[in-house]
Amino acid sequence: MNRSMPSIVIVAGVGLDELLSQFDRYAREYEVVGVPGLPEAVEAVQRILADGGQVALFVADSRVVDPNAAESVYQAIAKLRHLVPTARRIVTARWQNFRSDAEPLRHGLAKGKYDAFLLTPRGPRDEEYHGAVVELLSDWGSTVAAPEVATVEIVTPRQDRLTLALRDYLDRIGIPNGVVAPESVAGERIRGNAPQWGLDPEAYPLVQVFADDQICAPRSVHDLAIQLYGRPDEIELTHCVDVCIVGAGPAGLAASVYASSEGLSTVTLEAEAIGGQAGTSSMIRNYLGFPRGISGMRLAQRARNQAIRFGTRFFTGWPATGVTISANGGPHVVHTEGGDVSARSVVVAAGVSYRRLGVESIEELVGNGVNYGAAMTAARDMEDVDVIVVGGGNSAGQAAVHLARFARSVTIVVRRADLSETMSQYLISEIEFNPRISVVGNAIVVDGGADEDERLSWVTLEDTRTGEQSRKEVRGLFLLLGAVVQCNWLPPEVARDDHGFVVTGRDLPQADWIDGVPPAVLTTSVPGIFCVGDVRSGSMKRVASATGEGASVVPLIHDWLAPAPEPVP
Repeated sequence: MNRSMPSIVIVAGVGLDELLSQFDRYAREYEVVGVPGLPEAVEAVQRILADGGQVALFVADSRVVDPNAAESVYQAIAKLRHLVPTARRIVTARWQNFRSDAEPLRHGLAKGKYDAFLLTPRGPRDEEYHGAVVELLSDWGSTVAAPEVATVEIVTPRQDRLTLALRDYLDRIGIPNGVVAPESVAGERIRGNAPQWGLDPEAYPLVQVFADDQICAPRSVHDLAIQLYGRPDEIELTHCVDVCIVGAGPAGLAASVYASSEGLSTVTLEAEAIGGQAGTSSMIRNYLGFPRGISGMRLAQRARNQAIRFGTRFFTGWPATGVTISANGGPHVVHTEGGDVSARSVVVAAGVSYRRLGVESIEELVGNGVNYGAAMTAARDMEDVDVIVVGGGNSAGQAAVHLARFARSVTIVVRRADLSETMSQYLISEIEFNPRISVVGNAIVVDGGADEDERLSWVTLEDTRTGEQSRKEVRGLFLLLGAVVQCNWLPPEVARDDHGFVVTGRDLPQADWIDGVPPAVLTTSVPGIFCVGDVRSGSMKRVASATGEGASVVPLIHDWLAPAPEPVP
């Protein structure tokens, strides 16, 4: 058997041949292994792992083992999950069993016991079924497997803080990347070509972008973004655009799609990676229209491609540094370090960042075991170690579930007694079911330290009720501590609340109302400047609500840009 290919393991008694014939289409790139029951499946998986192989997907018939569908398939999936936590899991039911098995099995789907419950195909070309299979294989490939072909290669002798930041950025924007040692064949080749680009062959990390074979030595994520996307002043903007959107998270992306699709010339600026904070989510399961969930990265890249199709121009890696408000009805000017954008209207969709922990010993280890946000790239490095996630929101829950695929244990630390007030119930259910995840309430992180390799090795937790402290040995700390807004680039004329969030609509001072009528809900205190998403005071802080606001702002822009009605004679 070809252990260089990842495996798909199919477990079924009756109907095994039928399922194997359906999975013939994957045999060129996956080793498809069919077994009649759980004992044989365990033996097959152990053999694959012993040979150095990987399991990408388990497919279990709903009646595997015996007619007691719910109990037996749960036991099978749990056993297989324990053997390979990173593999995706499908329960598939034959036509005659689908209706009777659906009700007892669907609650397991809600708890995250498996990733999909599907009706086994009854004939060829059941693309709805195979669409689900491909989605799960794609998700596995982007979060677990090393890319078969890297678009960007990073040469470095040591995975330091900068290398991790570069890898995380590339993963967030959906660019396959790999890290190679300087003495490897690829490393020697790239180092040998570095002088022709004016670079020291030992200026690590060295980065080669295969789109043009250029080599660079970025000292920040910003440097790499310029290499990939260029500067705003390198892209011709010879005229005033209809709308400039600052921020390409869910709200900014939705505004980009709807504005450009309705014929408005649209420019979108993003300081970091397309998708914003939501782009770091490993799997968003409660977003409308994606029953099996979708990763934040994929949602963001699909929205970006959709906006580009309608004509939006994106400038990635360039934060806004200021806005010059229009005078006498002229355009506003949004400033960046790489150029200015003149726009008849501006949408502030800059989002929020995670609040800093403020513990000096922990801050010194950021990038060396300590991460702000989900840090999808770092999750792969947490295999078989203990990690802590600090935070009680959905992002923290999603990060914990994803980390549990790799880590030996995941501990969620929250200030509140539990997660019930801050996290969606579907995530709480997944966390309660997952034996690798535990929750410690009424606790905060107050200290931490490193080992001889200068990587995180322990943290100190403090009980907020008693002050009692305890030390916990961990190799990863993921901090998702809530929203901090960064709007210092906005002029003072744009009203903000006591926490710095932009005030809109009826929350504006009554001096900004017209004839006692409050402005529209997404309108700021400056005419022609609108605000959507998490940066807006009073927003819901959910992906769906952010995209809704991004879509809703476009009619307001149309109203603003519409010519004034001629006076009645």
